[in-house]
Amino acid sequence: MSSAPPITQNPDIRFLGRLLGDVIKAYGGETLFRRIEYIRSASVDRARGIVDAHSIDSGLDALTLDDTLSFVRGFMLFSMLANLAEDRQGVAAEPGADVASALARLEQEGISRSEVLDLLNRSLIAPVLTAHPTEVRRKSMIDHRNHIAELMALKDIGRTETVDGDLIDQAIYRQIALLWQTRPLRRERLYVADEVETALAYLRDVFLPTLPALYSRWQRALGHRPASFLRPGTWIGGDRDGNPFVTADSLRLALSRGAEAVLGHYLRQLHALGAELSISTELAEVTWEVEKLAEASGDKSSTRSDEPYRRAISGIYSRLAKTYQALAGRPPERLPRYEADGDAYATPGELKADLVELSHALNRTGAGSLSSGGALGRLIRAVETFGFHLATLDLRQNSDVHERVVADLLKVAGVEADYMALDEKARVALLRSELQSKRLLRTPFGGYDEETLSELAIVEAAAEAHRLYGPEAITTYIISKASTVSDMLEVNILLKEAGLYVPGEPPQAAVMVVPLFETIGDLENAPEVMTDWFGLPEVAAVTTARGHQEVMVGYSDSNKDGGYLTSVWSLHEASSALKSVFADAGAAMQLFHGRGGSVGRGGGSSFAAIRAQPPGTVQGRIRITEQGEVIAAKYGTRESAMVNLEAVTSATLLASLEKPLLKPDEATKFGAAMADLSGAAFKAFRGLVYETEGFRTFFRQMTPIAEIADLKIGSRPASRTKSDRIEDLRAIPWVFSWAQARVMLPGWYGVGQALKNHEDMGLLREMLEAWPFFQSTLANLEMVLAKSDMDLAERYAELVEDKALGKAIFGRIRDGWQMTHDSLLSVTRQTRLLQKNPALDQSIRLRLPYIEPLNLLQIELLKRHRAGEDDPRVREGIQLSINAIATALRNSG
Repeated sequence: MSSAPPITQNPDIRFLGRLLGDVIKAYGGETLFRRIEYIRSASVDRARGIVDAHSIDSGLDALTLDDTLSFVRGFMLFSMLANLAEDRQGVAAEPGADVASALARLEQEGISRSEVLDLLNRSLIAPVLTAHPTEVRRKSMIDHRNHIAELMALKDIGRTETVDGDLIDQAIYRQIALLWQTRPLRRERLYVADEVETALAYLRDVFLPTLPALYSRWQRALGHRPASFLRPGTWIGGDRDGNPFVTADSLRLALSRGAEAVLGHYLRQLHALGAELSISTELAEVTWEVEKLAEASGDKSSTRSDEPYRRAISGIYSRLAKTYQALAGRPPERLPRYEADGDAYATPGELKADLVELSHALNRTGAGSLSSGGALGRLIRAVETFGFHLATLDLRQNSDVHERVVADLLKVAGVEADYMALDEKARVALLRSELQSKRLLRTPFGGYDEETLSELAIVEAAAEAHRLYGPEAITTYIISKASTVSDMLEVNILLKEAGLYVPGEPPQAAVMVVPLFETIGDLENAPEVMTDWFGLPEVAAVTTARGHQEVMVGYSDSNKDGGYLTSVWSLHEASSALKSVFADAGAAMQLFHGRGGSVGRGGGSSFAAIRAQPPGTVQGRIRITEQGEVIAAKYGTRESAMVNLEAVTSATLLASLEKPLLKPDEATKFGAAMADLSGAAFKAFRGLVYETEGFRTFFRQMTPIAEIADLKIGSRPASRTKSDRIEDLRAIPWVFSWAQARVMLPGWYGVGQALKNHEDMGLLREMLEAWPFFQSTLANLEMVLAKSDMDLAERYAELVEDKALGKAIFGRIRDGWQMTHDSLLSVTRQTRLLQKNPALDQSIRLRLPYIEPLNLLQIELLKRHRAGEDDPRVREGIQLSINAIATALRNSG
């Protein structure tokens, strides 16, 4: 084995780390600083092989409980600042992961700009923010972190002072001091309203200004103005699967707060635009359309009588202020000065039309220099992209709930007394019959279950949202645990009750029903389900009218069901099989990838993952969930958002338009090999997790799963039911727990057995060389292995009360890790992990010495907590350590 090269520390990390040390010394005292510095140095020396683990243990033993809390906060803050420094230096940015590079690559393959524009004009790329609880930091911590990033950007361009006259280095020091004194943990459990506000901050402060700027960049690269193909989405306020706290009220709250934010943004932009467009009719010609807008504005001021653009904008502002009043329920911060003719804008299209008139008029003079880009161009783009709703809000619920609600509706209406007893064929026939009838099932005289009333209130709120904000506010209803056609028809029954599905020839569906195929079995059955779905004439008619149909594929539950390798291969195979089903139906396919932050939940490079999709399955249409800590990492600042949105867009272009890299015979040969690998990995994973006696107890005692459930990191319960079965545990705490214990088991277990037992190493290397899917699969596997630590994991295994059980199961895990490690190095022809990825290697090895002491402290605190010690500092220390380890590992949830 070759030794790893020395770590070259990022200069920003050195600078920020030095300031953090100064803050700890100033606010925690010299003694605390020396104790923390001793542990830090000992851990770094251990990582270099200079000392053994005893040096770290002795330093930790010297800490009091109060010192422990301060130590954990210090290491957590260092990791946060290291993350910030790496993000600023573009460690997360991948070579060629931008639209300009993608266009150049496509041009080399003979694909013209006009072909790219044609694709984009029918595309949809949507990052969808969800509230899945793996972001353990408070928003206040993230805000301070972002202020530091802004100050560092000023430092980059040679500034020594802020606009307020503060010295930049001192301002950064103050922000770090504020971080040191800011409580990292939430005292109260998050409510849905809190999650709405958190997502709103990213959408309002990052997406709103960033996307129009990106479109301007892309327009320059393309030479023409593309359609607004990239639009953000969200689940927050509409995802009810397993979350009883999401109701019709939370749905209304999310939508109204989004409308308030986006309309407020438009009003501020209009105010600034009015100050800018001081064009006088004495010096420039103006179209009659602009004059008409000016005359209708109500602005009769003699000082602006020759400034029709300003007067027109006053009128637009006045009408938009009325829209704000109607949707937000209160007047805007800056009231209009004049009362314009005309009512509130009913649709974003009406507002855009008036803005476009201003742009067209400016385009007629001066070679159009005032209309191309600029504030007006960005505002028009924003209205196109964000409408009156800011982000499209998805609805989601479990198919079991729909089944019960429809059964209740049918029973009360006297249609079918026992819907639950019907087989699939009978259900489909009954549901289709009801969907053809214009009669509603609900009656005001019926006595319904509380669950039924709650679900009907949701679809009624969705219909109200369409009337208030437009149809783009809610376009999709996702069905968890979808496995049959009746699961999808049941949702149309509910939508029909609210007027969102209208019978007729053809029927009309204002909201698209989307099945979520999650388990390995569901993914295998997905093509058959969709074939049957498209086989219904009314479905074919609705799909033809819409132009596309979405299918969501779940990474988390498929991984928990079958392990990493089987999950990614099942998703790949299901996508390929669905492509043929959609082609036969004459429908455009839109895949929605339910990815998480960790590799075990579909994490890793989005650029690589999209490029690795099967040929023909993207075609310009893709949606991807962004969850938990990944949201802050990708979209915490405008700069990081631009990098990540560029990467997703460029990958979508390449995946849609690049020629297939594999020849048909290679695809067949590689696919057969992957099927063999998947089968072997599935057997190994299931054998450990579901067929090993005592594994459930081992998992719950080895990892901090119980303590994670106690963290105030989300409104959703950790398990779907009160059962302690792994099948009923949500995938997020399952993965998060293994990451805390440094095992990362969902991201690798079973792969080693599969690779080792494969007979043709040459074929595996050929696959790695030629196949983006296999490259992405092994790259993510390698990252997970590099972040795991079996020596630390063994200490967690000692928490298992039955020592024989703990030793036996952990022995299998350690052997599996070593097998995976050795097999991966053999396939990749490396002598150590990440040898061919030095940037990621440096990043991970830099932070490992800061994670090990946190793990050791967490283990000790877990022992004390589980032994019944009731000092509140013990519980706080565990929660702080979970926070700190997650921050250091980054994609851990």
